[in-house]
Order: sequence, then C-alpha cells, then structure tokens
Amino acid sequence: MTFQAYLDTIRAKTGKTPKDFRALAHSQGLCSRPELMNWLKAEYGLGYGHANLIAGMILHAHDEETTPEEDIAALFKGERSRWRAPYDALVGKCAKFGTGFSVAPTTTYISLLREGRKFGIVQPSTGRLDIGIKLKYAPASGRFGAAGRWNAMVTHRVRVSDPSEVDTEVVSWLRKAFEAA
Repeated sequence: MTFQAYLDTIRAKTGKTPKDFRALAHSQGLCSRPELMNWLKAEYGLGYGHANLIAGMILHAHDEETTPEEDIAALFKGERSRWRAPYDALVGKCAKFGTGFSVAPTTTYISLLREGRKFGIVQPSTGRLDIGIKLKYAPASGRFGAAGRWNAMVTHRVRVSDPSEVDTEVVSWLRKAFEAA
C-alpha cells in the first residue's frame, strides 16, 4: 500500500484529510503529540498507527517535504550507513513474500507493511539494527525477545549487532508475520 493509499484509508474512515485535521487541531489549540493522539483516537476512532501518522503530519506541517526514499536515506546517514545494505537485502526478501508489500518510513524507523497493515519494523542505530516483528501468540524465545516497551506496534524484537544476523530465521519470522497481517 502506498503512502497515499494509507491516507485514503484514514479519509474513508473519518471523512477528513490531513489538512482538515490540521485546521481542526489548530482551532482547538492542540499542539502536542499526546494531546493530538488522544483527540484523534477518541474523536475519530483512529487506531494508534493512523493517529500517529496524522499527529506527525500536524506537528511537522511546516517541515520541508521529502520523499519516502529521502526519509529512508536519512535514517541510514553517518555511522548508521553500515546497516543500509542489510536493510536493502532484507526488504528485497520481504518483497518476494507476495503482493501488497510496501515500506513506510517514519522519523525513527521504517514500517514493513502488507496492504497497509504493519507486520514489522526496522530501526537502525549506530550500534545495531533492531527488527520488530508483529506475530501474536508466538512465544518470545532466544534472540526473538518480547518487544515490550520498545515499540507497542510489534510483539517481538530482534537486536542485530552484525549484518550476518539478518539471516533465514529472521526472514522466516517476518514471512509468518506477513502472512498473518
């Protein structure tokens, strides 16, 4: 699902565009992420992901427009650049899972989506690459630990400290999450 399709889903549910939400938030004096998130979830019935997207668009309305590829490139700048090739290889493997695969960058991580539904995330840092996997009912074990408070949008977290750790086992877990999404 494309970014625009994601926004279209929100519009179909609420009848509102990001511009509409910005105007409404401004008229109500809502200017912090927690205020916006609570308002969007309570008033419009948006889930966490949709509310977070709209809140981010409201808060960053005056930021310079960038493309998703520019946003992804920004996540891999500097010392995090060592994780770009493993990320690209992982996304290439995920793209073979089936139709409907896409990615959606945020300011801190990249969502892995199937038809707009998140099944995983990738978050580079200087020391490691964190891979979040949304796979309910799968017990945490070994390197597939519980995501806990790291990210509420996924159930498991894999901490990768060497690019070789992005292996067939990680891809297998992501495939299961893709199929379950």
